[in-house]
Amino acid sequence: MHPSIWINTGELSGDMHGAALLEALRALAPDLSCTGMGGPYLRAAGQQAMLRVEDLSVMGITEVIAYLPRIFSMLRDIRAELARTRPDAVVLIDAPEFNFRVAKAATDLGIPVYYYISPKIWAWRTGRVQFIKRHVRRMLSILPFEVDFYRRHGMEVDYVGNPLVDMVDWPALAAITPVEGRIGLMPGSRRKEVESLMPAFGDAARLMLEHRPGLEFHCMRAPSTTEAALRALWPQDIPLHIVAPEDRYHAVRSCQMLIAASGTATLETALIGTPTLVTYKVSPFSYWLGRKLVKVRFAALPNLVLDREVFPELLQEKATGPVIAQHAAAWLDAPEALAAVRSELDVLRTMLGEPGAAGRAARIIIDDLTGRKQQD
Repeated sequence: MHPSIWINTGELSGDMHGAALLEALRALAPDLSCTGMGGPYLRAAGQQAMLRVEDLSVMGITEVIAYLPRIFSMLRDIRAELARTRPDAVVLIDAPEFNFRVAKAATDLGIPVYYYISPKIWAWRTGRVQFIKRHVRRMLSILPFEVDFYRRHGMEVDYVGNPLVDMVDWPALAAITPVEGRIGLMPGSRRKEVESLMPAFGDAARLMLEHRPGLEFHCMRAPSTTEAALRALWPQDIPLHIVAPEDRYHAVRSCQMLIAASGTATLETALIGTPTLVTYKVSPFSYWLGRKLVKVRFAALPNLVLDREVFPELLQEKATGPVIAQHAAAWLDAPEALAAVRSELDVLRTMLGEPGAAGRAARIIIDDLTGRKQQD
């Protein structure tokens, strides 16, 4: 068997998980070839990226509208390439607004589709589960509460555990003592979110320094963001340490607390054990529409897993310097509150499964493909 697989990820966070999956697939099938749409992690893992995920990373309704011509062009290119190369399988990672169209193109061509990291249809537009039933051969879930959601809709899924468990070396990080007064910043990976959040983080830092002059700020730089771009959005008179992407886990653990953009990164910070204020801003229309459509109580993944607001959610009009500074001060003034959050995060760590999620997902895909080929 010499499998060829197309991996399609629409976001930089999914690119990291796609790379781990590709490495696990090649461990089982060393002669496997992989093309598709990916970012720096998938390219480093050996994917021949026909399209770059960096060209798609947008969020919010009005933000996406501006990118529609580029999105439609990318989808046309993917359909044409799938028709030309006919890979044995298409593996999709999250990003449903884009990847659902890839799923339909693949199934129209008779190519089986495997979905690794379920799209968050449990949050809104739950009717899309019917689309998944028609177009996805196997759903590989990484969040425990998703299993019950799919079962309620008459669909079985494979729960493989969470890949972040493998990426966060908890025993090594547990030996790192958080530094009092060190505040971590994670403004996101998309240009729009960095531009909207980084100035608010700077405003909060100035207010926090008025009461605690000794605070220091460490910003975790995403692979898609330059240091110059971050500093351009930060007050020049406030010292800022920029942390390279490969050093972020140790840096996050060394922080007393974090201020972060909502997204996969907050699940990483939860696994690392660092209390985090979750922030986000989109356009007013995107936020209004989201409030109408979203069906879940929380925006942050750690809160969804624990089913309670352990990480405060400062969204939209709350994602301002004064509000962020107020919540940060409430934690910094009460060490027992920070300790209580860390205890909750110990519980979360036990809920996300054992290491080896990518390997379990790869085994399911390879075994299923092998069985199909034998039937043929």
